[in-house]
Amino acid sequence: MSVIPPDGEMIMETDDDSVGLLAEFRSWLDRERGLSPVSVRCYSKQAKGFLAAIGGPGAVSGLDAGRVTAFMVEHSRDRNSWSAKAMVTSLRAFLRFACATGRIAAPLAGAVPAVASWRLAALPRGLSAAEIGRLLEGCRRETAAGRRDYAVLSLLARLGLRGAEAAGLQLGDIDWRAGEIVVTGKGSRVERLPLPALAGEALTGWLTDGRPRCESRAVFVTVRRPYRQLTPEAVRQIMGRACERAGLERHGAHRLRHALATEMLRAGASLPEVGQVLRHRSQLSTSVYAKVDQNALRPLARPWPGGAA
Repeated sequence: MSVIPPDGEMIMETDDDSVGLLAEFRSWLDRERGLSPVSVRCYSKQAKGFLAAIGGPGAVSGLDAGRVTAFMVEHSRDRNSWSAKAMVTSLRAFLRFACATGRIAAPLAGAVPAVASWRLAALPRGLSAAEIGRLLEGCRRETAAGRRDYAVLSLLARLGLRGAEAAGLQLGDIDWRAGEIVVTGKGSRVERLPLPALAGEALTGWLTDGRPRCESRAVFVTVRRPYRQLTPEAVRQIMGRACERAGLERHGAHRLRHALATEMLRAGASLPEVGQVLRHRSQLSTSVYAKVDQNALRPLARPWPGGAA
């Protein structure tokens, strides 16, 4: 059974069959696809919503191309392209899993329609240096949670980490002697990054006078029992609360990544240098920032017809 509240977010009343099916799907994603734990959780969450919409695991065997397409059209109606694309990718994976495990006879992944989007249509929106300062200053560093949040936001702002990367940091990933941290990014790529002094100080404050003693080896954990590693969603909430304290519209952690790229360009960095810092695998991922580099774009502007030469 599924319930759709006014905000449009699907909630599923999970039964034992759903729990078992989703667990098997997660295992398949890890074993057959080699996806990162973050991606596995994302795919599983989307599959959970799909199962809720179609009536539960028992309805999987009766799926056909028309029903799959109709679901995707309805799901995308009031969602942005990023959210719709997340469902497209996850649903295709789930349908491949269902076919591989004999739950459906026909390969239906091709029935999931693509989401139209234009890669360079959106202008990256960052935060100003003053706004970032307000975000950081708003953390109550006299409390353990405040020191943790300050350290999280410092890494996002100074290194351009993704929320999932910050959440996934382990104690062994910090090389204090070399002044570096090891980051596991998209596609399980492992890279060493220099640790800026301000971010290092924020980490030290959290680890020495904030982080509770616990079995978890994660850098960032909850401050109340049972102590657990922060999830990417928890990092997003930290960012959202910081925005509210600073009197800003709520933003995701990625906004600080955009802010770092924009500030680098304004300071004279080249697009390849920005791509290197953000660890983009493709130059196309970095090219969108060319639109915020007004100084570089100005010489490319053509004179207005009939205007002064």
